[in-house]
Amino acid sequence: MAVATILVTPTAHHRMPVAPVAPVAPATQPPKARHLRLSDVRGAARLAITGTQGVSRVVEGVHASVLRTLGLPVRIAPDGGTTGLTGFVYGSVRRVTGWVGNGLDATLAQLQSLAKDPQAPSTPRRDALLAALNGVLGDQLAATDNPLATPMSLRFQNQPLDCAALQGNPAVTGKVVLMVHGLCMNDLQWLSGSTGASHASELAATLGYTPVHLRYNSGRHISDNGRELALHLQQLVAQWPVQVVEIAVVAHSMGGLVVRSACQQAQASNAPGNWLALLKKIAFLGTPHHGAPLERAGHGIDLLLGASRWSAPLAKLGQVRSAGITDLRHGHLLAQDWTSQGRFDAAPATRTPVPLPPGVQCFALAASTSAPGSSRSHQLRDHWVGDGLVPLASALGQHPDASLQLAFAPENQAIVHEMGHLQLLTDGRVTQRLLAWFDAVDQPKAY
Repeated sequence: MAVATILVTPTAHHRMPVAPVAPVAPATQPPKARHLRLSDVRGAARLAITGTQGVSRVVEGVHASVLRTLGLPVRIAPDGGTTGLTGFVYGSVRRVTGWVGNGLDATLAQLQSLAKDPQAPSTPRRDALLAALNGVLGDQLAATDNPLATPMSLRFQNQPLDCAALQGNPAVTGKVVLMVHGLCMNDLQWLSGSTGASHASELAATLGYTPVHLRYNSGRHISDNGRELALHLQQLVAQWPVQVVEIAVVAHSMGGLVVRSACQQAQASNAPGNWLALLKKIAFLGTPHHGAPLERAGHGIDLLLGASRWSAPLAKLGQVRSAGITDLRHGHLLAQDWTSQGRFDAAPATRTPVPLPPGVQCFALAASTSAPGSSRSHQLRDHWVGDGLVPLASALGQHPDASLQLAFAPENQAIVHEMGHLQLLTDGRVTQRLLAWFDAVDQPKAY
């Protein structure tokens, strides 16, 4: 398959008399941005309590393994813990930790309600930290209603989207481009630190798109985020200040899987007035369509640790990682892919084939850290390493199983060399490729 490579001040004697100026009331100062909020402290305290309880179970498991090695009888309770004196001690540690945690949470909740600026503006540093935390532990944060969990939201000019406030805004057009970030990231990381320019700003200035960014908890299952994204897009179309005539998407890494999941679920729901009918273009930047090797390697380590009674308790530490990360093992897009088996089971690589959305121009941009070349070493590096996280074949949708192969047209695929996975977010070569693709004459939809 052919793939493109992207290489008059008045004088003193003429001064007019000046009327006295009325005193101006001091302007109300906007709330100061804060790196840390009380809600963050509350969320971190909850996380610490949960972590302490989890570590106690790991230590209890190691303790039980040692007792077995010494030939001493060990009974396992239904919850997986030990019984007798050993179980009583570890159970007491967890109960006391829980009591302390509940008291601390109640105190911090009261302080939070009394705070003068509980919703003070955030800072890029805080947002980046929360994005990384949500990527690793986001499913657990959401399940426990932790204040650190990031709710999904659409954003416009770095603020939560408020369609009513956009009435009459000259920047709003009927062409919307949605920017979707990847694992452990957020919408601010599309911006170039050196120039402040972005793919979105260039698409707006050159092709008249109105950029909207998605922020979401990347630690949740991809299928859950996909379903919620479909609802957000349906709401956007209904409330947008002008008639939406086109939706385009630029998705990086995991974001591409979330978009594909949203398309598949929207198509299956057959909702009236579906936003999918307005979707015309999707550009996937370094998306692991067929999974990421690093997660498969992590799963292999889990299985190795679980094979020994000495190391089996330690496998639980590796299994703290989020559902979003484990979905990346094979590129699971639908709930049925992960509900049929445990996330950490030694199961074969099975998933439901999900083709590209019909009637939508889909583009795949892959990156390689190597220089252009056809030597054997370059080919092996591209095959196994790609952009450092995603191999070329996965990013281009290529698979030996025809049912899993993604039908990107040859002219809609490109490889950019000497670029890493994160550089895809801001590099000017990527911007130019997006402009060329999105400026092409629209192809008719085929439903």
